[in-house]
Order: sequence, then C-alpha cells, then structure tokens
Amino acid sequence: MASSNHIQVTIPKDNAEQNQLYNNYNNNLPQVEEFDYSQRAQWLRAPIRGANDGLVSIASLVMGVGAIKDDVKAIILTGFARLYAGACSMTRGEFVSVYFQPDTEIAQMKREK
Repeated sequence: MASSNHIQVTIPKDNAEQNQLYNNYNNNLPQVEEFDYSQRAQWLRAPIRGANDGLVSIASLVMGVGAIKDDVKAIILTGFARLYAGACSMTRGEFVSVYFQPDTEIAQMKREK
C-alpha cells in the first residue's frame, strides 16, 4: 500500500521574493560551529613531506645502485641502509624543530611587545 506524501513547493514571483525565501530558509537552519582545520593540518604536514622525501631519495639510490650492480642483495641492503639513515636523520631534525619551537615563539612575542 503506497502512502501519499504532501510536498509543498513555493515558486517565487520575482527576485525580491526569492531572496526573502532564501533568507528565511537560511535563518531556520541550525547554526554549525566553525572548525579551524589549520591547527589539525600542522601535525600532518611534516609526516607527508618526510614520507615523500624519503621515498624519492630511497628509490633514486636503489635505482642508481641497480644500474651499476646486478646483485639483488646489494640493492636491498643499500635500500635498507638508506631507509635507516633517513629515519635517523628525520628523527633528529624533527626533535630539534619541536624542541626549539617554544623558544622561537617566546622570542617572537618579546619582539612584538
């Protein structure tokens, strides 16, 4: 058994009436609190850039070694050695960056005063 639905559609006569209907509709919508995505994006930026940099440098090194030497074990060992060295380098760099960030912000606030 089908149920009948009652839908009412208002067709505006001119632009003024259309604007009034639009404003009434928007005023009746629930207010949504705006969310600042820029703060959330900060923690995502460093890993994305680091992963991209790491993949490109490792792939380039492995292709270079593969072009010179046909030994698969040497190619794999070179890739893992570069992977480890890159991880250590990025860890140190990120630590220094995070460690000195409060000092930088404090110095900036002192300069602005």
